[in-house]
Amino acid sequence: MRWNWQQPDWPRFSWSRRRLAKAEEQFLLGGGALRGAVLHLDDDSRDRLAVESMSEEAVTSSEIEGEALNRESVQSSIRRQLGLATDARRASPAEQGMAEMMVDLYRDSMAPLDEETLCRWHAMLMQGQVALRDVGRYRTHEEPMQVVSGKVHAPTVHFDAPPSMQVPREMEAFLEWFDRTGPAGADTLPSLTRAGIAHLYFESIHPFEDGNGRLGRAVSEKALAQGLGGPTLTALAATILRRRREYYDMLEAGNKRNEISAWLAWFAGITLEAQQRTRARVELLIDQTTLLDRLRPRLNDRQIKVLLRMLREGPEGFEGGLSAGNYVSIARTSPATARRDLADLVDKGAFTRTGERRHTRYHLTIPLQRVARVTIDDMGNVVATEPGQDSS
Repeated sequence: MRWNWQQPDWPRFSWSRRRLAKAEEQFLLGGGALRGAVLHLDDDSRDRLAVESMSEEAVTSSEIEGEALNRESVQSSIRRQLGLATDARRASPAEQGMAEMMVDLYRDSMAPLDEETLCRWHAMLMQGQVALRDVGRYRTHEEPMQVVSGKVHAPTVHFDAPPSMQVPREMEAFLEWFDRTGPAGADTLPSLTRAGIAHLYFESIHPFEDGNGRLGRAVSEKALAQGLGGPTLTALAATILRRRREYYDMLEAGNKRNEISAWLAWFAGITLEAQQRTRARVELLIDQTTLLDRLRPRLNDRQIKVLLRMLREGPEGFEGGLSAGNYVSIARTSPATARRDLADLVDKGAFTRTGERRHTRYHLTIPLQRVARVTIDDMGNVVATEPGQDSS
């Protein structure tokens, strides 16, 4: 099989601009609406939005690759780097490195993308990885760079990347393309189109020994931020994680040809859904601030701790509701105290109660913002499927 980089039109990608036109327009409108919503947050809430969004992207981008990070440790590391108050929680090298990359991306989203930046990000991500030969630099090994799955003795090859000796030349061309197609470039591309091509282009080269998926998604985030004129905090990785199987299937299909309309339409839908998820988080923060301002003087420390834990779950809420056992674990208290505290939280309008006895669950009185699935059809229409209507 001849992969995209082996074909004579590489890397002259082609696609249907008409199919993406409505999605591009909706992305820009959504970006403006999101900026307007953020203006309604106070400084503390904006800091919280930044920390929670970056930590969610750090954790979910790693989870896509099968690596589990502790969300609280990542958040603590991000807060420390931003100069915000935090606890003394220690982060693993992987958690620390991922947090450093997210903060670097957030702070310098408008800066040019160059080899130094990519290699710095790679060095951050690979903290503690003693088995790798090439850390903070492009790969140099002579063995084929393949994306594989399945059993060791009978692997399925999903992609063969260019040999290491070609990587510097390919990356020089990629970085020149990224600069040229940016908002101030000679061949400016619309935001979704540029971010989608950037991700596929980067993954097709696979320039590093490890970490290419996380770096490729960071490159897409940078392209989206530059398109909107500042950090977007778009929940891109969190949304891709919900479609992980599709994501890998679409990438594999995109690696086989340089006509990439299908990939870009899929990526555009995912990004619009991610933007919707971020908007829901902002609206939830506004509702949370109102709820906390009303209740904080009337709650004890245990109740505040549990309430804040519930609020950290984001737009889709605490899965299945909070049980009395959850309360005991979070507040570190007795079952009898937990029952009294929960009854009081219901009486004060913080929680609603469903179920009976061991099936009793508690839910925030803040209405959850359900995020619709977004797809781009063959005619370029942006189709939103309400939650519960799509089983995929």
